[in-house]
Amino acid sequence: MAQPIVLETLLLGLPRRQGKVRDVYDLGDRLLLVATDRISAFDCVMPNGIPDKGKVLTAMSLFWFDFLKGTTANHLVSTDVAALGAPFAKAARELEGRTMVCRKAEVLPVECVVRGYLAGSGWAEYSRAGTVAGRKLPEGLVESSKLPEPLFTPATKAETGHDENISFERAAEIIGAPLATEVRRRSIEIYERACAYAAGRGILIADTKFEWGMADSELILVDEALTPDSSRFWPAESYRPGTAQPSFDKQYVRDWLISTGWDKNPPAPELPAQVVAKTREKYLEAYERVVGRRFKA
Repeated sequence: MAQPIVLETLLLGLPRRQGKVRDVYDLGDRLLLVATDRISAFDCVMPNGIPDKGKVLTAMSLFWFDFLKGTTANHLVSTDVAALGAPFAKAARELEGRTMVCRKAEVLPVECVVRGYLAGSGWAEYSRAGTVAGRKLPEGLVESSKLPEPLFTPATKAETGHDENISFERAAEIIGAPLATEVRRRSIEIYERACAYAAGRGILIADTKFEWGMADSELILVDEALTPDSSRFWPAESYRPGTAQPSFDKQYVRDWLISTGWDKNPPAPELPAQVVAKTREKYLEAYERVVGRRFKA
Protein backbone atom coordinates (compact mmCIF):
# COMPACT_ATOMS: atom_id res chain seq x y z
CA MET A 1 0.00 0.00 0.00
CA ALA A 2 1.57 3.27 -1.13
CA GLN A 3 1.32 6.58 0.72
CA PRO A 4 -2.36 7.68 0.78
CA ILE A 5 -3.43 10.01 -2.05
CA VAL A 6 -5.22 12.21 0.49
CA LEU A 7 -1.85 13.53 1.63
CA GLU A 8 -0.96 14.75 -1.83
CA THR A 9 -4.39 16.36 -2.15
CA LEU A 10 -4.16 18.21 1.18
CA LEU A 11 -0.73 19.60 0.41
CA LEU A 12 -1.42 20.31 -3.23
CA GLY A 13 -0.90 24.05 -2.86
CA LEU A 14 2.79 23.66 -1.96
CA PRO A 15 5.61 23.29 -4.47
CA ARG A 16 6.43 19.59 -4.52
CA ARG A 17 9.12 17.37 -6.00
CA GLN A 18 8.58 13.65 -6.08
CA GLY A 19 11.60 11.40 -5.71
CA LYS A 20 11.65 7.62 -5.94
CA VAL A 21 10.66 7.29 -2.29
CA ARG A 22 10.38 10.77 -0.78
CA ASP A 23 8.07 13.67 -1.55
CA VAL A 24 9.75 17.02 -0.93
CA TYR A 25 7.62 20.10 -0.21
CA ASP A 26 9.04 23.62 -0.31
CA LEU A 27 8.14 25.57 2.84
CA GLY A 28 10.06 28.66 1.79
CA ASP A 29 13.04 28.75 4.12
CA ARG A 30 12.88 25.01 4.85
CA LEU A 31 11.92 21.72 3.21
CA LEU A 32 9.42 19.09 4.29
CA LEU A 33 10.54 15.53 3.50
CA VAL A 34 7.83 12.88 3.54
CA ALA A 35 9.03 9.29 3.30
CA THR A 36 6.32 7.35 1.47
CA ASP A 37 5.87 3.59 1.36
CA ARG A 38 7.08 3.44 -2.24
CA ILE A 39 9.95 1.08 -2.98
CA SER A 40 12.40 1.22 -5.85
CA ALA A 41 14.79 -1.36 -7.20
CA PHE A 42 17.24 -1.07 -10.08
CA ASP A 43 16.30 2.63 -10.11
CA CYS A 44 12.64 1.88 -10.92
CA VAL A 45 9.70 2.51 -8.60
CA MET A 46 7.49 -0.53 -8.04
CA PRO A 47 3.74 -0.20 -8.71
CA ASN A 48 2.90 -1.15 -5.11
CA GLY A 49 4.67 -0.23 -1.88
CA ILE A 50 5.66 -1.75 1.46
CA PRO A 51 3.39 -0.84 4.43
CA ASP A 52 5.17 1.24 7.11
CA LYS A 53 8.36 1.42 5.06
CA GLY A 54 8.46 5.23 5.13
CA LYS A 55 8.14 5.26 8.90
CA VAL A 56 10.95 2.73 9.28
CA LEU A 57 13.25 4.77 7.04
CA THR A 58 12.47 7.95 8.97
CA ALA A 59 12.94 6.33 12.38
CA MET A 60 16.27 4.78 11.38
CA SER A 61 17.55 8.04 9.89
CA LEU A 62 16.61 9.86 13.09
CA PHE A 63 18.48 7.26 15.12
CA TRP A 64 21.64 7.62 13.02
CA PHE A 65 21.46 11.43 12.88
CA ASP A 66 21.45 11.42 16.68
CA PHE A 67 24.22 8.81 16.85
CA LEU A 68 26.42 10.83 14.46
CA LYS A 69 25.67 14.32 15.80
CA GLY A 70 29.17 14.64 17.25
CA THR A 71 30.70 13.66 13.92
CA THR A 72 28.88 15.69 11.32
CA ALA A 73 26.01 18.16 10.99
CA ASN A 74 22.84 17.11 9.17
CA HIS A 75 19.77 18.77 7.68
CA LEU A 76 17.21 17.83 10.37
CA VAL A 77 15.32 20.71 12.02
CA SER A 78 12.25 19.04 13.51
CA THR A 79 9.78 16.16 13.28
CA ASP A 80 6.96 18.08 14.97
CA VAL A 81 4.07 17.94 12.53
CA ALA A 82 1.73 19.91 14.82
CA ALA A 83 4.05 22.92 14.72
CA LEU A 84 3.69 23.21 10.94
CA GLY A 85 0.13 24.55 11.08
CA ALA A 86 -2.42 24.30 8.26
CA PRO A 87 -2.71 22.47 5.93
CA PHE A 88 -0.48 20.00 7.74
CA ALA A 89 -2.76 19.65 10.76
CA LYS A 90 -5.37 18.02 8.53
CA ALA A 91 -2.80 15.54 7.27
CA ALA A 92 -1.22 14.87 10.68
CA ARG A 93 -2.20 11.21 10.72
CA GLU A 94 -0.58 10.56 7.33
CA LEU A 95 2.50 12.67 8.12
CA GLU A 96 3.21 11.41 11.62
CA GLY A 97 6.31 9.24 11.82
CA ARG A 98 7.36 9.73 8.23
CA THR A 99 8.14 13.45 8.13
CA MET A 100 11.23 15.60 8.64
CA VAL A 101 11.44 19.39 8.46
CA CYS A 102 14.89 20.11 7.07
CA ARG A 103 17.33 22.86 6.27
CA LYS A 104 17.58 23.76 2.62
CA ALA A 105 20.85 22.73 1.04
CA GLU A 106 22.47 22.63 -2.35
CA VAL A 107 22.76 18.87 -2.80
CA LEU A 108 26.02 17.67 -4.31
CA PRO A 109 25.45 15.99 -7.69
CA VAL A 110 27.45 12.95 -6.60
CA GLU A 111 26.28 10.04 -4.45
CA CYS A 112 28.88 9.02 -1.90
CA VAL A 113 29.02 5.24 -1.65
CA VAL A 114 31.28 3.45 0.83
CA ARG A 115 31.91 -0.28 0.43
CA GLY A 116 33.36 -2.56 3.07
CA TYR A 117 32.54 -5.84 1.31
CA LEU A 118 32.39 -7.06 -2.28
CA ALA A 119 28.73 -7.08 -3.29
CA GLY A 120 26.37 -5.79 -5.94
CA SER A 121 27.92 -3.75 -8.74
CA GLY A 122 31.25 -3.78 -6.88
CA TRP A 123 31.42 -7.57 -7.08
CA ALA A 124 30.31 -7.49 -10.73
CA GLU A 125 33.13 -5.09 -11.64
CA TYR A 126 35.72 -7.04 -9.66
CA SER A 127 34.66 -10.30 -11.32
CA ARG A 128 35.09 -8.69 -14.72
CA ALA A 129 38.18 -6.52 -14.26
CA GLY A 130 39.67 -7.07 -10.80
CA THR A 131 38.75 -3.51 -9.87
CA VAL A 132 36.07 -1.57 -7.99
CA ALA A 133 35.38 1.98 -9.19
CA GLY A 134 38.49 1.62 -11.31
CA ARG A 135 40.71 0.83 -8.31
CA LYS A 136 42.77 -2.36 -8.53
CA LEU A 137 42.10 -4.81 -5.70
CA PRO A 138 44.05 -7.90 -4.55
CA GLU A 139 43.52 -11.11 -6.51
CA GLY A 140 41.59 -14.02 -5.07
CA LEU A 141 38.70 -12.13 -3.47
CA VAL A 142 35.29 -13.81 -3.65
CA GLU A 143 31.73 -12.56 -3.54
CA SER A 144 31.02 -10.92 -0.15
CA SER A 145 34.73 -10.79 0.78
CA LYS A 146 35.63 -8.17 3.37
CA LEU A 147 37.74 -5.54 1.64
CA PRO A 148 41.20 -4.67 2.98
CA GLU A 149 39.83 -1.21 3.81
CA PRO A 150 36.59 0.65 3.10
CA LEU A 151 36.41 2.01 -0.43
CA PHE A 152 34.83 5.30 -1.45
CA THR A 153 33.08 4.61 -4.75
CA PRO A 154 31.04 7.63 -5.91
CA ALA A 155 28.25 7.59 -8.46
CA THR A 156 26.43 10.14 -10.54
CA LYS A 157 22.79 10.69 -9.64
CA ALA A 158 20.07 10.12 -12.21
CA GLU A 159 16.54 11.50 -11.98
CA THR A 160 15.50 8.71 -14.33
CA GLY A 161 17.34 5.59 -15.42
CA HIS A 162 20.33 4.06 -13.70
CA ASP A 163 22.98 5.77 -11.58
CA GLU A 164 26.51 5.40 -12.93
CA ASN A 165 29.53 4.41 -10.86
CA ILE A 166 32.42 6.81 -11.40
CA SER A 167 36.01 7.14 -10.25
CA PHE A 168 37.10 9.48 -7.47
CA GLU A 169 38.95 11.52 -10.08
CA ARG A 170 35.71 12.00 -12.03
CA ALA A 171 33.89 13.02 -8.83
CA ALA A 172 36.64 15.58 -8.21
CA GLU A 173 36.08 17.00 -11.69
CA ILE A 174 32.34 17.36 -10.98
CA ILE A 175 32.41 18.95 -7.51
CA GLY A 176 36.05 20.05 -7.16
CA ALA A 177 38.97 18.20 -5.62
CA PRO A 178 38.84 19.80 -2.12
CA LEU A 179 35.14 19.02 -1.67
CA ALA A 180 35.49 15.52 -3.12
CA THR A 181 38.34 14.83 -0.69
CA GLU A 182 36.30 16.05 2.26
CA VAL A 183 33.15 14.07 1.44
CA ARG A 184 35.30 10.99 0.95
CA ARG A 185 36.89 11.48 4.36
CA ARG A 186 33.60 12.11 6.12
CA SER A 187 31.75 9.30 4.35
CA ILE A 188 34.37 6.75 5.31
CA GLU A 189 34.53 8.06 8.89
CA ILE A 190 30.76 7.78 9.31
CA TYR A 191 30.70 4.34 7.71
CA GLU A 192 33.40 3.06 10.07
CA ARG A 193 31.60 4.46 13.13
CA ALA A 194 28.32 2.92 12.03
CA CYS A 195 29.98 -0.43 11.29
CA ALA A 196 31.54 -0.58 14.74
CA TYR A 197 28.16 0.08 16.36
CA ALA A 198 26.21 -2.29 14.11
CA ALA A 199 28.67 -5.12 14.72
CA GLY A 200 27.65 -5.04 18.35
CA ARG A 201 24.05 -5.50 17.21
CA GLY A 202 24.90 -8.51 15.04
CA ILE A 203 24.83 -6.65 11.74
CA LEU A 204 27.49 -6.17 9.06
CA ILE A 205 27.04 -3.06 6.92
CA ALA A 206 28.30 -4.27 3.56
CA ASP A 207 27.97 -0.89 1.90
CA THR A 208 26.02 2.33 2.22
CA LYS A 209 25.22 5.49 0.29
CA PHE A 210 25.33 9.04 1.65
CA GLU A 211 24.15 12.32 0.18
CA TRP A 212 25.78 15.60 1.13
CA GLY A 213 24.76 19.21 0.61
CA MET A 214 25.98 22.73 1.26
CA ALA A 215 23.88 24.93 3.58
CA ASP A 216 25.21 28.40 4.36
CA SER A 217 28.71 27.29 3.34
CA GLU A 218 28.49 24.29 5.69
CA LEU A 219 28.80 20.70 4.46
CA ILE A 220 25.92 18.68 5.93
CA LEU A 221 24.48 15.20 5.63
CA VAL A 222 21.10 15.24 3.83
CA ASP A 223 18.30 12.90 2.78
CA GLU A 224 18.55 9.63 4.76
CA ALA A 225 21.32 7.81 6.57
CA LEU A 226 22.13 4.11 6.95
CA THR A 227 18.67 2.76 6.20
CA PRO A 228 17.69 -0.48 4.42
CA ASP A 229 17.10 1.62 1.29
CA SER A 230 20.59 3.13 1.27
CA SER A 231 22.59 0.23 2.75
CA ARG A 232 23.15 -3.51 2.66
CA PHE A 233 22.73 -4.99 6.15
CA TRP A 234 23.88 -8.60 6.61
CA PRO A 235 23.30 -10.79 9.68
CA ALA A 236 26.75 -11.36 11.17
CA GLU A 237 25.89 -14.83 12.47
CA SER A 238 25.36 -16.25 8.98
CA TYR A 239 28.15 -14.42 7.14
CA ARG A 240 29.98 -16.76 4.75
CA PRO A 241 32.23 -15.29 2.03
CA GLY A 242 31.96 -16.89 -1.39
CA THR A 243 28.28 -16.36 -2.04
CA ALA A 244 25.53 -13.76 -1.79
CA GLN A 245 24.40 -13.05 1.77
CA PRO A 246 20.90 -12.87 3.26
CA SER A 247 20.16 -9.24 4.01
CA PHE A 248 17.87 -6.93 5.97
CA ASP A 249 17.10 -4.62 3.09
CA LYS A 250 15.34 -4.61 -0.27
CA GLN A 251 17.57 -7.35 -1.65
CA TYR A 252 14.58 -9.66 -1.25
CA VAL A 253 12.73 -7.50 -3.78
CA ARG A 254 15.76 -7.38 -6.09
CA ASP A 255 16.13 -11.16 -5.99
CA TRP A 256 12.45 -11.68 -6.82
CA LEU A 257 12.64 -9.22 -9.70
CA ILE A 258 15.68 -11.00 -11.12
CA SER A 259 13.84 -14.33 -10.91
CA THR A 260 11.03 -12.94 -13.10
CA GLY A 261 13.37 -12.13 -15.98
CA TRP A 262 12.36 -8.46 -15.87
CA ASP A 263 14.72 -6.34 -17.99
CA LYS A 264 15.11 -3.64 -15.28
CA ASN A 265 13.36 -1.02 -17.39
CA PRO A 266 9.99 0.60 -16.59
CA PRO A 267 7.32 -0.44 -16.04
CA ALA A 268 8.25 -2.70 -13.16
CA PRO A 269 6.08 -5.71 -12.31
CA GLU A 270 3.73 -5.56 -9.33
CA LEU A 271 5.13 -7.20 -6.21
CA PRO A 272 3.20 -10.28 -5.00
CA ALA A 273 1.65 -10.16 -1.52
CA GLN A 274 4.20 -12.59 -0.09
CA VAL A 275 7.11 -10.48 -1.38
CA VAL A 276 5.55 -7.36 0.15
CA ALA A 277 5.03 -9.12 3.50
CA LYS A 278 8.53 -10.61 3.58
CA THR A 279 10.14 -7.31 2.64
CA ARG A 280 8.22 -5.52 5.40
CA GLU A 281 9.54 -8.11 7.88
CA LYS A 282 13.08 -7.42 6.68
CA TYR A 283 12.71 -3.66 7.15
CA LEU A 284 11.25 -4.08 10.64
CA GLU A 285 13.97 -6.51 11.69
CA ALA A 286 16.66 -4.13 10.43
CA TYR A 287 15.18 -1.34 12.54
CA GLU A 288 14.76 -3.48 15.64
CA ARG A 289 18.27 -4.92 15.46
CA VAL A 290 19.93 -1.54 14.92
CA VAL A 291 17.84 0.55 17.33
CA GLY A 292 17.33 -2.12 19.94
CA ARG A 293 13.59 -1.74 20.43
CA ARG A 294 10.36 -2.89 18.83
CA PHE A 295 8.97 -0.87 15.97
CA LYS A 296 5.60 0.74 16.65
CA ALA A 297 3.61 1.40 13.50
